[in-house]
Amino acid sequence: MNSIVILGGGGHAKVVISILKKLSDYDIAGYVDPFDHGSVLGVRCLGGDDVLPRLLNEKRVTNAVLGVGHPEGAALRHALSLRASAVGFAFPAVISPCAIVNECVSIGDGTVVMDGAVINAGTRIGSHCILNTSSSVDHDCEIGDFVHLCPGATLSGGVRVGSDSFIGTGASVIQGMTIGMGCFIGAGAVVVTDCRENGRYMGVPARPTR
Repeated sequence: MNSIVILGGGGHAKVVISILKKLSDYDIAGYVDPFDHGSVLGVRCLGGDDVLPRLLNEKRVTNAVLGVGHPEGAALRHALSLRASAVGFAFPAVISPCAIVNECVSIGDGTVVMDGAVINAGTRIGSHCILNTSSSVDHDCEIGDFVHLCPGATLSGGVRVGSDSFIGTGASVIQGMTIGMGCFIGAGAVVVTDCRENGRYMGVPARPTR
């Protein structure tokens, strides 16, 4: 069994811990966070990010997973992954046994696929993505790195999503659409035209907002 540390100790980390507990592959060493949240589902705080080198060298913890899922959290997730990677941690993909991942799907390092998520054939998912509870990604989609699909978000077939984009809770994207890098698609939005420029898109149909 491989040891793994969670980077972050808030609400998102709690869901990640729940998934890891369903898997037999990993022993959860603890979580690291500048703020000690106390025991999180029985997992203790090991300290701040400064303890990572000691965990790797002394405790033989070699794997990490991001436990930060804030809507504006892409920059923080980038920073945390770079810091831990520089120390020497690996970031395995963490896939809930309650998710459905069909054949011919590729999933990048550090991506977390949560309970009830569905990923259909021919789809490629980048690194450090979040496919949150009951999100759905249909066939032949391409999703960049650090993309966050919120609970209930739905991508139809052949959708392209650029890195660092955020697809809000219950948002829907029809087939063949392109969402550019760093886009924010609001909760419940319906994307029926491309959203190529970095920015925020809201409403039905989704339109850019200031």
